[in-house]
Amino acid sequence: MSKEKENSTALVWFRNDLRTKDQHSLYQATTKHRNVIGVYCFDPRQFQKDRFGFPKTNAFRAKFLKETVKELRLSLRELNIPLFIYFEKPETILPELISEYDISCIYTQEEWTSEEKEIITNLKKNLIETNVTVQTCYDQFLFHPDDVPFALNDIPKVFTTFRKKLEKYSEVRPLVAPEPLELSNFVDTETEVPSWKTLELSPPKTHPNTAFPFSGGEKEALHRLQHYLFETRQLSTYKHTRNGLIGTAYSSKFSAWLANGSVSSRTIYHAVKRYEKEIEKNQDTYWLLFELIWRDFFKYVSLAHENAIFQLGGILQKEYDWNTDWDQINAWIEGKTESDFVNANMIEFKKTGWMSNRGRQNVASYFAKELLQDWRIGAAYFESQLIDYDVHSNYGNWMYVAGVGNDPRDRKFNVAKQAERYDADGAFRALWTAETTDI
Repeated sequence: MSKEKENSTALVWFRNDLRTKDQHSLYQATTKHRNVIGVYCFDPRQFQKDRFGFPKTNAFRAKFLKETVKELRLSLRELNIPLFIYFEKPETILPELISEYDISCIYTQEEWTSEEKEIITNLKKNLIETNVTVQTCYDQFLFHPDDVPFALNDIPKVFTTFRKKLEKYSEVRPLVAPEPLELSNFVDTETEVPSWKTLELSPPKTHPNTAFPFSGGEKEALHRLQHYLFETRQLSTYKHTRNGLIGTAYSSKFSAWLANGSVSSRTIYHAVKRYEKEIEKNQDTYWLLFELIWRDFFKYVSLAHENAIFQLGGILQKEYDWNTDWDQINAWIEGKTESDFVNANMIEFKKTGWMSNRGRQNVASYFAKELLQDWRIGAAYFESQLIDYDVHSNYGNWMYVAGVGNDPRDRKFNVAKQAERYDADGAFRALWTAETTDI
């Protein structure tokens, strides 16, 4: 054991990496330090209303997050690491913990979007008079930025080019796992996940018809992975079923756990590779890896273009005549448009916090290309409501659909034809348009 590990204490600041397996900040901390504490902050800014009047984090995602953090605490206890939980700004609470626990180093996930960068900048300002170092690492990617065959400011604009280069020249890194620390170093904490009252939200009800009835947390994520791949072998038909609309089986549903980091994309990748080796390899099994690369693509797009992904003209800086008609916007939100297919998806979304990939593409296209509303308002509503909200995928997809992102064809969905194709018997529309939108 090194002298450093004998005598120093590290702090792992969890962000959207809420797991213990294949978690590089945690792995580095437990490898280099004898003592480790974990911290997670429910940042009050993430529960305020945004510029369009939506809560940045609404009840469905908040519920999933609360469940995830509770699970993380239990998993860390198995490693003899306490988790301190606060409803507080990280840049305020972390310096206090550094003083109290004589922290020598903070380990955390590298972030690059504006709000997250501002937090780390503020934190470093508050640490100027200390000897504490902040170690960050990229831990959201399938293909690590150090391993990709292009400069980070020169990402291919077209996904196919991006994918083919990665598949040809890059490899996915192996998984890492932290070892438990000595039991004598464990210090419990009385801090708790904030109440619904503190978050100023009401606990959401689980709708009987939701396609996402799952709980948050690493164990639930790994259980779903095992179930979808090795117990039911649904991976073998993934490409053929992924455009479904009803039920839990039509797609993997991994996106929610990926979004808050309950599971890493590398963990899923290596599980798929094991499935292909032990059970079956076909176009369907590959297609899940294809979707993981799409997820990486939007992360690299935001890394390259920074705040342009939040601007009206997007990364293309295209000028369109966007509108802000709140009557039309609210009709879209409430599922009261002229399209019964859009309506069904939006009612499902309001009542469950979930929508299929096919639904998301159609309602976003309808909002931007039919109603001609400011696409950023639609993206902000998704941010508020989605259980599986991921800033890069959300804004990347909305730019793509709105014609200001990475779609070279600037296509527009014909929602009537999409309904005929994917809901031919009308079962999905019947399931949800019969509902009222009151929750």
